[in-house]
Amino acid sequence: MAKTEKIYIYGAGGHGLVCEDVALSLGYKECIFLDDFKGKPFDPNLEKYDFFIAIGNNQLRKEFFEKVSINGFKIVNLIHPSAIISPSAFLEENAGILIMPHVVVNARAKISKGVILNTSSVIEHECEIGEFSHISVGAKCAGNVKIGKNCLLGINSCVLPNLKLADDSILGGGATLIKSQDEKGVFVGTPSRRIDEVY
Repeated sequence: MAKTEKIYIYGAGGHGLVCEDVALSLGYKECIFLDDFKGKPFDPNLEKYDFFIAIGNNQLRKEFFEKVSINGFKIVNLIHPSAIISPSAFLEENAGILIMPHVVVNARAKISKGVILNTSSVIEHECEIGEFSHISVGAKCAGNVKIGKNCLLGINSCVLPNLKLADDSILGGGATLIKSQDEKGVFVGTPSRRIDEVY
C-alpha cells in the first residue's frame, strides 16, 4: 500500500522532532503531531493516514503501538535515506521501526517491531534486535549479537561479538558488554558490571 501524503506522529517532544525530519526526508508532505499530554490526543476516528509513534520510552512505545494497531492505523517504518541497510537484513514491515541518519545494518541482521536505531549506531552481521528495544546514538553491536526485547543500549555503548543481553536490560552509556547476560539487569562501565541502582 502506497504511503499517504500526511503522517501522524504521536509524541510532540524532541524525539518527535527528529522523527518529523526523517518523515519529511521520505517524501511525506505534512506531519501532524498528536500528544495526549499536550492537548492533541489520539482519536481512533481520525482519518487513516500513516502513523508513527515517537515515544522514546520502550514500554510506553509498546503500549501505544498496540492501542493504535487495534484501531486500524498503519504504523510505518521511518528509515532515513543516509542509513546503510544490507539487502540481506530483515526488517519487519509496517512495524514502527525508526532508523536514524548514518545507521549501518549489516548482512542478515534482524530488526523487530518498535525498534529505534538512533543516529550513527551500528548493527553488525547476524545481529538480532528484539521488539521495542532502543539502540542509542553511536551504540554498536558486533557480529552475531542478540539483544532482547525492551532493552536500552546507552549512547556510545558496545556489545562484543556473539553475546546476548536479556529482555528488559539496560547497558549504560559508554559501557562495554564482554559477557552474555541471561538475566535482566542494569550494566555499566568498561568492562560492564551489574548494578542495583535505577539507571
